[in-house]
Amino acid sequence: MALRTLDVGGKKLTGNIPAWIGTHLTRLTILSLRFNEFDGIMPSTSCLLTNIHVLELSTNNISGRIPRCLNNFTALVQKNSSIENAGSFQHEYVYKRAEVYVDIALVQWKGRDFEYKILGLLKGIDLSGNKFVGTIPQEFSALRGLVYLNLSRNHLTGYIISNIGQMEMLESLDLSRNLFFGEIPNSLVHISFLSGLDLSFNNLTGKIPLGSQLQSFNSSVYAGNSQLCGMPLAECPEDISNGTASDHQDGNSFKEDNGFIMRDFYICMAFGFIIGFWAVVTTLLLKHSWRYSYFNWWNNVGNWMYVTTTIYVTRFKRKFLE
Repeated sequence: MALRTLDVGGKKLTGNIPAWIGTHLTRLTILSLRFNEFDGIMPSTSCLLTNIHVLELSTNNISGRIPRCLNNFTALVQKNSSIENAGSFQHEYVYKRAEVYVDIALVQWKGRDFEYKILGLLKGIDLSGNKFVGTIPQEFSALRGLVYLNLSRNHLTGYIISNIGQMEMLESLDLSRNLFFGEIPNSLVHISFLSGLDLSFNNLTGKIPLGSQLQSFNSSVYAGNSQLCGMPLAECPEDISNGTASDHQDGNSFKEDNGFIMRDFYICMAFGFIIGFWAVVTTLLLKHSWRYSYFNWWNNVGNWMYVTTTIYVTRFKRKFLE
C-alpha cells in the first residue's frame, strides 16, 4: 500500500528537502517536516504531490521563493475531497491544535473542541518560520479548499494577492511578521468562515476594509502597521475630515432651512395683510350700508374716546387742585 503520511517533525534533520519525496511519494496526503534544520529551496517536485491535504514545513531554514505550481495540489483546490488511511498526525497552527486520525479530526480552538468527521475539511499549508522571499504566488487563490494558511515569520514582500477572497474555505490566515505593503484586499471580507487572522508587523497601509469579521478581530492582529487605520484601529484621517465637513454641512443646511422658513413666513404675512386690507376696502366701496355702518362705528368710537378722555382729565385736575 502506498505511503499516505510522512511525519518526521522535530528530528533535527538537515540538508535540502529531498526531491524524491515529490517523485516517489505521490500518494502522500500529509507531509510534515516541521521543526528541523532543512535549508535550501523548496523543490519544484513538491508540486507533484497532487493528493496532499496537509503540508507542514514550518520552523526550518528554507529559503528562496514559494513555488508557483502549488495550484497543482488538486486536493487543496477541491472543496470536498477527503483523506483515506491517513494514519495519525498532530498539527498546530494559528489559534488551532489538531489531531488527525483515519476518519476524525479533533480541533481545539480558543478553548473549545471542534470535531471534523470529514477530513477533507482539514486542509492546510504551513510554511512559517523560514526564510522565504518574494511575493505570494497568485496561484494560491486557486486553493479554494484550503482551511488554514500560515506564511508568518518569513521575508515575503509585495502586495497581499487581491483575489485572496477566492479562498473561501479559509478559517485561519497568518501573514504576520513579513514585509507586505499596500492595502488589505477588499476581497478578504468575502471569506465568511475566517475565524483566525493575523496581519501584524508588516507595512500595510490604508483603511481596513469594512466587513463584520474584519472589524470583530482584536486590534492586535493589525498591530505593527503604523499606516493602517479604521476599525478596530484608530479612525482614518479622511473619515475624521469627512465627518467634520458633514457636520458643517448639516449646520449650514439647518441655517439655510431656517432662513427659508422665516422668509416664507414673512411673505405669507405680507400677502395676508394685503389681501385682508383690500378685502375690507373693496367691501366698503361696493357696499353703501356697510360703509355707512363702518364710519358710524368709528365715529361712535371716536366720541367714546373723547368723552372718556375728558372725564379723566377733569378728575385729574380736580384732584391736583385739592
